[in-house]
Amino acid sequence: MDLNLKDRVAIITGPAKGMGAAVTRAFAAEGCRLVLVGRDVAAITPVAEEVRRTGAEALVTACDLTDAAACEAAVARAVETFGGVDILVNVAGGSGPIGKSGMETTPEEFDEIVTLNMNGCFHTIRAVLPFMVAQKYGKIVNVGGTFGLRGRAGRMAYSASKWGLRGITKSFALEVGPSNVNVNCVAPGMVDGPRFRDKVCADMARKQNITVEEAMRRHAEDYALRRVTTDADVANACLFLASDVSRQLTGIDLPVDGGWAML
Repeated sequence: MDLNLKDRVAIITGPAKGMGAAVTRAFAAEGCRLVLVGRDVAAITPVAEEVRRTGAEALVTACDLTDAAACEAAVARAVETFGGVDILVNVAGGSGPIGKSGMETTPEEFDEIVTLNMNGCFHTIRAVLPFMVAQKYGKIVNVGGTFGLRGRAGRMAYSASKWGLRGITKSFALEVGPSNVNVNCVAPGMVDGPRFRDKVCADMARKQNITVEEAMRRHAEDYALRRVTTDADVANACLFLASDVSRQLTGIDLPVDGGWAML
């Protein structure tokens, strides 16, 4: 199926590694012109060079996503370079404290993860919308998480930030729907990779006196499909919501979790 994404201008935040890198590769493969945004340009550059070797156009732009003015400047550069912006995929985010109860979480830890996971998306959405509304077309995909659907003990701060992102998504969807702009949220479950293995599984292994491999197996058993989500699974969901195939979907939470959130 042709997703009709060729030559669409797509801004992707957090493209340096993991889900962000997978999303970058997926959108490059569909022929999008990419604007790769993040604080650490040196970390983004290898991914940009990789997709350029496949023939994709990729602009790398330094941006502190918690700084509204920096986000506006990054979007302005995208428009100046490519003549507009059609898609925004907000992948950048953090995990916050892992294995800490709400009582153990410090105010500083809470503020840090909420600022990154909520303010960053708010700033970028606010920056792209004037252009999308003017052209009567736009696709915004926020990457949330299933802990923002069900909550999770030991992940209160992260869960709060992702619940908040859902509210941002749904309110913007209502406001800009009349301008033919779709705003949706992809909610990954546990995603296999260094963060999952070295932090989440390691924390479970330590607390239950089991191996990391056993912790991974137990996580998989929590899901209807008995497998942990991959970066590619998340990237494919983002492609779907950024395409016109999903033109009648807005304000939704799309769990990509092997059937965890619905159990």
